[in-house]
Amino acid sequence: MGNECLVEKECITREEVKEALEFASEQIIRNLGEFTDQFQNAFSENGFYKPIDNVGWTTGFWTGEIWLAYEFCGDKRLLKAANSQVGSFYNRIVNKVDVDHHDMGFLYTPSCVAAYKLTGNLEAREAAILAADQLIGRYQPKGKFIQAWGSMEDVKDYRLIIDCLLNLPLLYWASKETGNDKYQEIADKHIHTALSNVIREDDSTWHTFFFNKETGMPNHGATCQGYRDGSAWARGQAWGIYGTALAYRYTKRKEYIDIFKRVTNYFIGHLPEDLVPYWDLEFLRGDAEPRDSSSASIAACGMLEMAKYMEKEEADYYKQTAKKIMKSVTDHYSVNDYKISNGLVLHSTYSKHSPYNTCGHYGVDECNSWGDYFYMEALTRLYKDWNLYW
Repeated sequence: MGNECLVEKECITREEVKEALEFASEQIIRNLGEFTDQFQNAFSENGFYKPIDNVGWTTGFWTGEIWLAYEFCGDKRLLKAANSQVGSFYNRIVNKVDVDHHDMGFLYTPSCVAAYKLTGNLEAREAAILAADQLIGRYQPKGKFIQAWGSMEDVKDYRLIIDCLLNLPLLYWASKETGNDKYQEIADKHIHTALSNVIREDDSTWHTFFFNKETGMPNHGATCQGYRDGSAWARGQAWGIYGTALAYRYTKRKEYIDIFKRVTNYFIGHLPEDLVPYWDLEFLRGDAEPRDSSSASIAACGMLEMAKYMEKEEADYYKQTAKKIMKSVTDHYSVNDYKISNGLVLHSTYSKHSPYNTCGHYGVDECNSWGDYFYMEALTRLYKDWNLYW
C-alpha cells in the first residue's frame, strides 16, 4: 500500500490545525449576514458563493459548517444562525420541497442531527426522523438498495450511486432514536448491495450501478460524473473511503475493513505529488486537468474514522496519511484572504464535462460546499475527540 510521495511529506501540526479552524470560523461568521436566511449555492463563481433558497442536495453542508465553527469557538451568533436554519429544514421536509431523491443524509445529518446532538433541539430531531422516513421510501426491495433519484418505476432510473453511503448514517441514527429497526435494516441491505457491486477488480469504484428492474439482479456499472465509465472519479472513490468506514462503524462487519483498505490504497496510490487528486484519478502529474480538493478532505475524514477500529500500525499509517493530505490542503488550497473568496477551500470540481459523459460543466476549479464542510470536519477530527454528526 502507499504512495512514494508520502514518505517525504510533513504532517499538519496541532497548531496549524488550530490556525486553520480559527480562520474558517471567522470566515463563516463573516458570511452569516448573507447566509442565514438563505444558503450557499453548491459551488462558488469566481471564488464567491451566491445565496440560494433551501433547495438542492447541498444546503446541509453550510449549516454543518456553522455547527462545526460553533463547536470550535462557541460564538452565540453561530448558534442562533444554525438553529434558524433548522427551522428551514423542518419546513422543507414537512412541505416536501425538493426531497424526492436519496440525499436526505447529506441534507439532514450535518444540519438537524448535528443540532439535536449538540443542543437537544427537538424540532431538529423531528425533521431528521421525517427525512429518514423520506429516505427509506426510496428503497427498492428487488435489488435491495435505495434508488438515487428519478421515478421509482422507470427502468433507466433503477440504480444506486456510491455517494449514498454517506446518507445511511441518518438511518442508523433514526433507528437508535425511535427504537424502530426498519431504518437500520434497510441501511444494512443497501450497504451490502452497494459494496458488492461498485468496487471493481482493481479496487477502483463505479460511480453508479444499475440493476434489472424485473429481477433485481446486478446489471452494469457506469459513471455520470467521472471522466469515462472505466475511470475512477476522485470524489466517488473518496465517498467509498468514508462510506466504508461509516459502514464498519455501524455494522462491524469485518469484510468492510478489507474493502476500506482496498479503495483507500487505490486512492492513495493515484495521488499526485502534492497529495490532492485531480478530479478523476485517471489523471496524474502533468495532466492539464483541474483538481478536486474536496475529495482530499472527504478521504481524510474516512481515514481518520476507520483508524479508530484498526490495529495500531495500520491506524497510524492512515492517520499519518490523513494528516499529510490535510497539510497540503491547508497550505496550498485553503482560502486565507476573505477578499479573494467567501469560501474555505479553492480548486474543487463539482462537475466537469468530458467526451465520455454527458454531465454538465459547472463548479470547476471553484470552492464547493461539501469541500468546505469536510475540510472543517477533517480539521475538527484532528483538533479534538469529535462526536461525529454522521
